[in-house]
Amino acid sequence: MVTPIGADVRIRRDVEVPMRDGTVLRANVYLPATGGLVPAILCAHPYGKDALPRRAGGRYRINPQFRILRQTAAVHISDETSWEAPDPAWWVPQGYAVINLDLRGAGRSDGVGSLMSDAEAEDVFDAIEWIAAQDWCDGGVAMLGVSYLAISQYKAAALRPPHLRAIIPWEGFTDAYRDFFYPGGVREVGFSRLWTTLVRRGSRMSPDLGREAEARPDDDAWWRSLAPDLGRIETPMLVCGSFSDANLHSRGSFRAFAQAGSSDRHLFTHRTGKWAAFYGDEGKAAQRAFLDAHLKDASSELPRVRLEVRERADLVHAVRDEERWPPATGPLRLHLADGGRLGHPPVRSSAVSVAGRRRAARFSWVFADDTEVTGEASVRLWVSAAVAGPVSVFVGLSKWSGGRFVPFEGSYGFGRDLVTTGLRRVDAGAAPTEVEIDFAPSATFFRDGDELRLHVAGRQLSPRNPLTGAFPALYRSGGRAGFTLHSDPGRPQVLELPIVERR
Repeated sequence: MVTPIGADVRIRRDVEVPMRDGTVLRANVYLPATGGLVPAILCAHPYGKDALPRRAGGRYRINPQFRILRQTAAVHISDETSWEAPDPAWWVPQGYAVINLDLRGAGRSDGVGSLMSDAEAEDVFDAIEWIAAQDWCDGGVAMLGVSYLAISQYKAAALRPPHLRAIIPWEGFTDAYRDFFYPGGVREVGFSRLWTTLVRRGSRMSPDLGREAEARPDDDAWWRSLAPDLGRIETPMLVCGSFSDANLHSRGSFRAFAQAGSSDRHLFTHRTGKWAAFYGDEGKAAQRAFLDAHLKDASSELPRVRLEVRERADLVHAVRDEERWPPATGPLRLHLADGGRLGHPPVRSSAVSVAGRRRAARFSWVFADDTEVTGEASVRLWVSAAVAGPVSVFVGLSKWSGGRFVPFEGSYGFGRDLVTTGLRRVDAGAAPTEVEIDFAPSATFFRDGDELRLHVAGRQLSPRNPLTGAFPALYRSGGRAGFTLHSDPGRPQVLELPIVERR
């Protein structure tokens, strides 16, 4: 739902923001109509600050992503809210200025940009310091936004701008290679290609990330240059870690919380839709409480970790405060056994063939008690291949209750996701190779009698079709030949689950 911005917000469009090399970036600045000095919220991105909802024929035309992708709840924004940016109609009445900045080479800004680069971070640094010096700003600046508007915060914060008081990276990956283009070394050829194509067409960026990704299948120094030095971030931060965005931002968000150097950092977890959480009442309340504490010296009772545990996509089992992520857990180690079972040792020797593009191998465990699985599971496999070379191994954990599949919210509005997934490119041959695969962070409640299934496949586990599948995510399989899983006393295959102890 889109509504017009109110008269209590004063708008300055295409305000020129000079960079250290003389290049001019441009921003839309939203200020309280009553005047006065206020702290500022900056969002910086390549999507075009002026790509706003437009009224036509008595109705608003909103961003096509909202129309194409399934939403878990109604999203309410004003007609001055650009893609994945904070809504100035809500934030300005709370006593903030909102600055929506076109990055270098994007929108109406000059120059040629370079996504996720050190040079881009220096531009954001300069923008922060320019904002702090304006006659409407009280000197305090924060950053807030989703996806790329979160990614652009990390490197800038690592440069430690003097006037940057807080950041809220609301779902943003921290490693382009490991989180997006080549998770587990497996090439993503769906959304990554779509995104790089749209960015190339809508902005002036060099190098072309799509071409670089195609030419760089291995994690080299160039990929490392795009990753922020999280340990240098000392700015207070509120990180949103979504359990529903494993195909894009989940791993990087939790990494940011774990590795940032800031002593004042918080984690807000959820498993609903990305935009429903960001623009929803609870999300905005947490964002405001955090910014009020760091830009207005207000008291805040924000927990270190806001943990949401789901029983299924539309049912939250519990929301509670934790002092750490992951919470205190004990491992449940289950061995892959013949007959598709998960169990305890001893395990007889077995070999299971996994066809490259066919149904996954499946292993099952039934819980005898109510159990919470929260944290980062992992599985150790022994893999061989008849044809030597790289194979793609995809693993997933699913929940079944009463013999029926239990769906969860996934990336890009996919409503039938598994509990969690993982993947790994393996250089396999005739001799079994040990492979350790980490699953994306998750938090799920299983009742007595619920079944957990481990799936192992040579192709992605969810279909890609746009109606019932994980569109547009697409991962390159390892070919038709497939591989074989080996279990014996000397080569145990083990699924390790993080189990939260009863309180």
